Amino acid sequence: MKVSKLRKRTASATMLDPAILLPAIGQAFVKLDPRTLIKNPVMFVLEVVTALATVLTIRDAVMGGGNMLFELQIAVWLWFTILFANFAEAVAEGRGKAQADTLRQTRAQTTAKRLLMPGNTELYEGVAAERLQVGDLVLCEAGDTIPGDGEVIEGIASVNEAAVTGESAPVIRESGGDRSAVTGGTTVISDRVVVKITSAVGSSFLDRMIKLVEGAERQKTPNEIALNILLVGLTVIFVVVVDTIPSFASYAGGTISVIVLVALFVTLIPTTIGALLSAIGIAGMDRLVRFNVLAMSGRAVEAAGDIDTLLLDKTGTITFGNRLASEIIPVPGVSEQEAAEAALLASQADETAEGRSIVALAREKFGLSADAASPDARFIPFSATTRLSGVDLGDRRLRKGAVDSVLKFVRDQTGSDVVEPPAFRAAVDRIARAGGTPLGLAEGGRLLGVIHLKDVVKPDVKERFAALRRMGIKTVMITGDNPVTAASIASEAGVDDFIAQATPEDKLRYIRGEQAQGRLIAMCGDGTNDAPALAQADVGVAMQSGTQAAREAGNMVDLDSDPTKLIEVVEIGKQLLMTRGALTTFSIANDVAKYFAIIPAIFVAFYPQLGALNIMGLATPQSAILSAIVFNALIIIALIPLALKGVTYRPVGAAALLRRNLLIYGLGGLVLPFIGIKVIDLAVTALHLA
Repeated sequence: MKVSKLRKRTASATMLDPAILLPAIGQAFVKLDPRTLIKNPVMFVLEVVTALATVLTIRDAVMGGGNMLFELQIAVWLWFTILFANFAEAVAEGRGKAQADTLRQTRAQTTAKRLLMPGNTELYEGVAAERLQVGDLVLCEAGDTIPGDGEVIEGIASVNEAAVTGESAPVIRESGGDRSAVTGGTTVISDRVVVKITSAVGSSFLDRMIKLVEGAERQKTPNEIALNILLVGLTVIFVVVVDTIPSFASYAGGTISVIVLVALFVTLIPTTIGALLSAIGIAGMDRLVRFNVLAMSGRAVEAAGDIDTLLLDKTGTITFGNRLASEIIPVPGVSEQEAAEAALLASQADETAEGRSIVALAREKFGLSADAASPDARFIPFSATTRLSGVDLGDRRLRKGAVDSVLKFVRDQTGSDVVEPPAFRAAVDRIARAGGTPLGLAEGGRLLGVIHLKDVVKPDVKERFAALRRMGIKTVMITGDNPVTAASIASEAGVDDFIAQATPEDKLRYIRGEQAQGRLIAMCGDGTNDAPALAQADVGVAMQSGTQAAREAGNMVDLDSDPTKLIEVVEIGKQLLMTRGALTTFSIANDVAKYFAIIPAIFVAFYPQLGALNIMGLATPQSAILSAIVFNALIIIALIPLALKGVTYRPVGAAALLRRNLLIYGLGGLVLPFIGIKVIDLAVTALHLA
């Protein structure tokens, strides 16, 4: 599997990168703007009460009264709590912005060669790329940067897509079929193509990538929204609770300062998970970017963590898409070397992918030279009409092509019916049963052998599908091939099931049927015919190498065009859900522990019996309150690396996961505050801060 430079950076290493850390500190202050902070209701409420505490502290400083040192420390640590929460979100966004800056570098000023007359590639004008409009035709030659998203309508070229995928290996883009889409910012490294612009300025694929990776278009997921509603509900409840406390204090014959009430409120509300919730979601999408997968929505990331069935289009996803030569089978009396040489010579004028693969096989496996023909050779290019290609070398007439066309050629050469060697027919039948394509090979009136073309399965897919099966995900291959061919490729790839001779309607029907039974479906595809299924699926992963229509329909784009990447997508989706659940468990347990620190300290003056609950033996009510507030702020900083990196994913069941969360994060959330607050209390007391 390809590994980009971006993928090599770990969350913790990135967090310590000064290029991200320093801007994040500044952004933490910028995010204090209430118009920004209101998107996080818990932190917005915290800012309101912190501002109130600050005003009261300033009032007491000016007018006298109150414990100034205590009040000032409370106000300062409350502001730190908000800043630390903003810092967590800013670091998560900063990682995406760093990648966005890299992508922006690919949009340097580019001059496009816009054709003045369709069909005439010699007549063009140079225009700035941002002036191009949808429908314009541009000429892109070797060394040119493709000025915008488009479709190749003429020619074939090798394109370097490192600007998008992070990989320097070139890809082939050609007119027609599912390999015609090109992306603005990529570079032509050989030949020339005519590209029809399909995206307006500002809405290209690269523009959308930049907005998505820097978080500008991130929307909260359904689970995130539900958790936010719960946190808001808890906050409202504790507002009411704190509002009733002065009445109880008055009834007991005493008073409680507003600063103390603010401190109590802050320790009661779920500030820990409220502070980290946004960072968890942003970091989840960022982890996808580091695996070269671009998610168009957080909803898709969450859904990936729960999918039951994965549908994969065969061509271009499971297989390379072109039938390639895998072996040359000679008939008795003909050596393998002789047959390979004939195949090489007969294929030199065949510019199709199949023809080029025969030349490559002859060179790599048999060590033959591609320049084996003499200067006076007369080449016969492949023709869709004759379905043959070949070469005439003096009296030698070599031909390669479809079996029936080769038999007809031999028959024309001999003037009589062809007597097929039994081995020839046996090889043809064996290849056909295996789902391959047999090509005949002949010299004059003599059959030399059979060339086996097969739809080559991508490396390592069988192992990857086995990993998906262990995760409980069913894999289904969809293809337009006949059932025999489909069964052969399905067996070689290791998928669980297949649908042969499938139309776009068949794909839609299957997805809707599975969804009607409550299953979540993921679909991988790269062709225009996959677009309806990609749009219908809960998770639609389009290949970057595919058509524009496929990329528009999916809610994720795999920049490496590796269909088995869904393993990482599923793991990241599950990791996102696990991280959010783990930190929510920790936060609730953490709040419960803090209650034991601050509530007895606040009320012990009115109800001495509550002293029995001071199980931590905190020195004074003031030191207990201050220690709880300090711990509340510091624990956010301590949990930022976990929020960004995520909880380690392990394929375990829901019950085991619940036990693990309760044991590690639930118990840890209860125990850690007792230790932390006690240590801080000792320090506060020793330094006479309260």
